[in-house]
Amino acid sequence: MILTVLFSFFLASEPHTIGIIVFDDVLTSEITAPAEVFGMAIKEPELKGWQVQLISVNDHLTVRTAEGLKIQADLLLSQAGNVDVLIVPGAYETEDLRKHAALIAFIQKQPGWIASNCSGAFILGQSGVLDGRRATTWPGGEPDLQRLFPKVQVQSQVSLVVDGQRLTTNGGLVSYEGAFVLLAHLSNRKVTQKVFEMLNGQRRLSWEELVKFLP
Repeated sequence: MILTVLFSFFLASEPHTIGIIVFDDVLTSEITAPAEVFGMAIKEPELKGWQVQLISVNDHLTVRTAEGLKIQADLLLSQAGNVDVLIVPGAYETEDLRKHAALIAFIQKQPGWIASNCSGAFILGQSGVLDGRRATTWPGGEPDLQRLFPKVQVQSQVSLVVDGQRLTTNGGLVSYEGAFVLLAHLSNRKVTQKVFEMLNGQRRLSWEELVKFLP
């Protein structure tokens, strides 16, 4: 009994808060993918105390995605504090979001991992957190990302890029891959592979393909 308790103690990971930005017209898969991966992961004993927060940029908690799905956020941006991981999804248009001073300031003050899916990279680019780092965005959007943010080392023909505590993906289904990689960096491979298999990740890509992005 004592050995079991001690073993669990040493396996336990420091509690983390995963913040996922949401807003009207957000692309559905780019918030549901990380929400599902981390939502399943935090049920594991090793991740006791972890939490996932949906943070609304709008002045209301209920947002409607680009595909028409209504999603209830946990708190407004004005109520949110620092998180251990901040995930910024994409939208078909990000110009207004790039002009959202409170959102940009919120991104800039985050001390830990910052990730984006699809055109969310343009919002990160606006905040300056990708300056001097390698990053990617939706396929075909790389030239515009480079033109608007010349300090970013934009990568083409790749689906996912990790540079320090910055992670960017093409979005869509690749948002799942990004979430698995983030989970591995924050917890361990054992938990990540378990969640990967529970979500049938191996039906889309092999575990070995993900390993090259893992710590």
